[in-house]
Amino acid sequence: MVLGALGGMGAATCCHPLDVIRVQMQVDGGAGGTKQYNGFGDAAVKIVQRKGIIGGLYTGIDAAYLRQWTYGSCRVGIYAWLLSYTNKTQEKGVPVPFYKKLLMGSTSGAIGSAFGLPSEVALVRMGADAKSPPELRRNYKHVVDCLTRIVKEEGPSKLFAGGAPTIIRATLLSSAVLGCYSEAKEQLHVMFPSVFGNKEGIPLMFTSTMFASFVANSVSNPFDVVKSRVQNMPKPEPGKAAMYTGMIDCFAKSIKGEGPTILMRGFTPAFLKLAPYTTISLIITDKLTKAYTGKAGL
Repeated sequence: MVLGALGGMGAATCCHPLDVIRVQMQVDGGAGGTKQYNGFGDAAVKIVQRKGIIGGLYTGIDAAYLRQWTYGSCRVGIYAWLLSYTNKTQEKGVPVPFYKKLLMGSTSGAIGSAFGLPSEVALVRMGADAKSPPELRRNYKHVVDCLTRIVKEEGPSKLFAGGAPTIIRATLLSSAVLGCYSEAKEQLHVMFPSVFGNKEGIPLMFTSTMFASFVANSVSNPFDVVKSRVQNMPKPEPGKAAMYTGMIDCFAKSIKGEGPTILMRGFTPAFLKLAPYTTISLIITDKLTKAYTGKAGL
């Protein structure tokens, strides 16, 4: 779990700007609001113009690190343990079936996302705050300030806002990323021994993570959009209803107001972030695990 968290922190350092762009694109124009961005490039330019590189693209990086020590550590650590245990109980020489890898990825992702929900809420809030009008900005100083103020101003339950779409997304994402990564490594090594002869080589790991990232991003993006919108919705004024009553309501209002394609909003920055993030985090984790234990972890 510690090695998984360290690998995730390394990846977050490199990929966090893409996460900020993704979140701001996903909440852009929600519930009838004014749309500010005309695509990935436009969003990146405007964010930098508004707050600079550090203040804009790296806002909430401390929340991203906290997320790695909660969600990331559980997701990778539990999956690695389940995979190792299953390998020991399998008949010698028989590989672990692909469906079991998907189930193990789902289990570790669901558990990790439940532990990481508060940091996920903070990450979304801090990432989207700069996009809000000055009078509506929350102006969180850091992740601890964000979490503390949410509890004081909105109640402890708000730390778990968007729980359903977050856990569903993490379940699908982890199942696809970890399951497909493990299976792709195995299959590519067997099918193309002349190209991927070294099972622990960087080319095989890189190709496997890119494939896993595309599959994972495709199945999880709709829930990612809903998660971002539910977690970032403002506190309703006294006497007024909340912007969304839950996951289903957010799905319905988003599709009704902006069309079905809204569920793929932010796909490009999400994939551009997920692919290198997955590649960096899993390769670092695999290499650290190999150095520490003498065998691959994933």
